[in-house]
Amino acid sequence: MVHPFLKFYTAAPQWIKSSIGQLYSLAPASLRYGAKYHEFVGEIARSGDLAWLSRRADEKLMETLRWAIETVPANAALKPALARGDSAAALLAAFPLLTKEEIKADTGRYLSTRMGPETHLMAFTGGSTSVPMRLYLEKYVSRSKDFAYNSTFDEIAGVGRNDIILALRGRTVPGAGRPDGALWMFDPIKRYLHLSSDHLEPAYMPRYVEALRKWKPAFIHAFPSALVPLARWLKANPAPDITARIRAIQLFSENIYDYQVDLLKEVFGCPVLLDYGHSERAVKAISAPDDARYFFWPLYGKVELVDTAGRSIDTPGVLGEIVATGFDNRVMPLIRYRTGDLAMWSAAPNHTRPGFAVVERIEGRLQEFLVCHDHRLVSICTIGAAHFEQLASADRMQFEQTAPGKATLKVLSNAELTKSARDALAAGIHAKTQGGLSVEIVRVDEIRRSVSGKHKLLLQHLDISTYLGAAHLDSDGTA
Repeated sequence: MVHPFLKFYTAAPQWIKSSIGQLYSLAPASLRYGAKYHEFVGEIARSGDLAWLSRRADEKLMETLRWAIETVPANAALKPALARGDSAAALLAAFPLLTKEEIKADTGRYLSTRMGPETHLMAFTGGSTSVPMRLYLEKYVSRSKDFAYNSTFDEIAGVGRNDIILALRGRTVPGAGRPDGALWMFDPIKRYLHLSSDHLEPAYMPRYVEALRKWKPAFIHAFPSALVPLARWLKANPAPDITARIRAIQLFSENIYDYQVDLLKEVFGCPVLLDYGHSERAVKAISAPDDARYFFWPLYGKVELVDTAGRSIDTPGVLGEIVATGFDNRVMPLIRYRTGDLAMWSAAPNHTRPGFAVVERIEGRLQEFLVCHDHRLVSICTIGAAHFEQLASADRMQFEQTAPGKATLKVLSNAELTKSARDALAAGIHAKTQGGLSVEIVRVDEIRRSVSGKHKLLLQHLDISTYLGAAHLDSDGTA
């Protein structure tokens, strides 16, 4: 109910955020996170009971498949398979693989006919992928589920109720673009100290450090590409009163490379935990303090790996695409949804989280930067965090940059974007980069794939290393 007012809360002066946020944070969890929150927390709490976990995962899969077949027009052809009484595994295998392009071509076919518009919660994909899409979650359920699993991730990291968390996850800090503007804001609801992700150069780091000394965060939530520059600066300019306080780092939304994990552990001296999820809320995975592999929550959704021909991969060590079947979304149940991300099953025994599917690592989320006119670097993931509605009807998009402060956004679409949509999109990106980037939006008929067959969100023709030391370089100094 209050989520639509978030933008006004974020833009308010700090004293207003502190007052309103402090009051809101005192409300019971069931009120803040929804009535279903405790139900999801209860399921998570029983995950250690392997017999119950296996049985409940099969039940949730069957419930999801039955609902999708009975109420979603796109799945109506599978009613005979449901009538035969096939097992959940056999029924799942009967579903064809589902792509974003198919959903975008006829979104209505993938919506349940039994869920009215009042149950629809609109969302958008596009954070680090090149195929933006509008989708629908279930109001009063999907966000409650996310809160429950994210709270559990915090518990695994050791976050306490009163701990402050440093957040570098693409949130725009109001006024940060002004010469005298603050580069941080504090949100007392989540106890987040948000640092601007648009000021990653060494010249701004002392102002970050001032905020860190003032608020004394004990944990970090970050995009890797936003945290690594800060870590490099702290390595060159030690601040043990800041780094020694950090008890765990939780990373989201991008690839993370071994040399970066080594850097973060060296600078902060704490565990580095990884999270995998997406706007579609179909599957979710986390690592553990002593195990860097990704463990998929069995009751969040069903995960598969398939090869380029769409065949199931069961053999460890074979790279395949992550295919997701999400639970707990009766509005738009995504069945065998192709994520575009790559992974391989782990061959090592799973003693860390028995009953969880485990992969070695997840590929496909690239760390890429755009260069602002004042030579600030902005992560492409930061821009994607805005989920611009004007791109929801696009088939594909790609940024291209040849000069600082300017970029072209190529939009692959059957219909030309209206001038008002282009102006709004350009203005949104300009604001998201604190006035650092002007974008020309053009419609194109083709966006070529890379040699590996993937779609690249950014074609960067500038030498990033000349703008930000080694933050975008491998450990041996090569790009």
